[in-house]
Amino acid sequence: MGKKGKNTNNGESDVDRTQYYDITMNILFAMVSEPYYLLHFLTFFSYFSIRFSTSQLFSPEFAAHLLRRELQALLAFVTLTAVKMVKEETWDGFVADMLLFAKIFLVGISLVVDYHLTLWFMLAFLVIYIFTQQPPYTGLGSSAQLTPLQLEALLTEGGTSKFWLVGFTILQVEFRSLFSSTCIRTSRVLPELSITFSNKNISFGVVDLGLFPNTAARFGVSLGIPDQLPTFILFENAEEISRFPEINSVAKASDITKKRLCRHFELDKHLLDYVSGK
Repeated sequence: MGKKGKNTNNGESDVDRTQYYDITMNILFAMVSEPYYLLHFLTFFSYFSIRFSTSQLFSPEFAAHLLRRELQALLAFVTLTAVKMVKEETWDGFVADMLLFAKIFLVGISLVVDYHLTLWFMLAFLVIYIFTQQPPYTGLGSSAQLTPLQLEALLTEGGTSKFWLVGFTILQVEFRSLFSSTCIRTSRVLPELSITFSNKNISFGVVDLGLFPNTAARFGVSLGIPDQLPTFILFENAEEISRFPEINSVAKASDITKKRLCRHFELDKHLLDYVSGK
């Protein structure tokens, strides 16, 4: 019995090590393959390169002062990281917030060193903002990537599902758009909901208005300023019965959570109805 228990623990340890290895490799692959992450990493790393290569030029008093400021910035960053780790619901939102905080602290520290260095970092971050954007969540869960024609066919011709919860969002764009960042931060909310609540009565789908912008007016989604993206609409037998956010209202990224959408569209009730055979 003792040997069997020992083997079980070793098996669990091997699984944990494999999971950590996979997570680490995915993070490293994203840093290398995604320009958004790679450019941020190189910019942040450049500070340490500059810092250590010029440290001999600093007086002992200035070096001690700079070190205190760096430790204060590090402590504040770690504190904010811990808070966001608890409050932020999605990994994409957490990464976006951490990069924003890191930029603020880096610019502040560079001001202590030299304002020319600050201008260089600000220019670098501006270039990254203009030419790259945070990659969206690519998993679909149990949801379907739909074209406008496919959605129309599903709603008008009917199918196995009585309800369709469709997210209208912008993920693939050929131009830099302010509202795409909100869509990217919340891009995993609907797919993760679909894993839990998808069944024969309710299906989930996503329409990318970055690819089909003319579809927005058909479903009453505004692409203007302020925009209404992402918008989630629940259809019952081809009729819209609920949406979030409402028409002529705007939802912030912090408003679009799995808990909020679950409560708004009564997904728990739909799941119970399916289980009870209604």
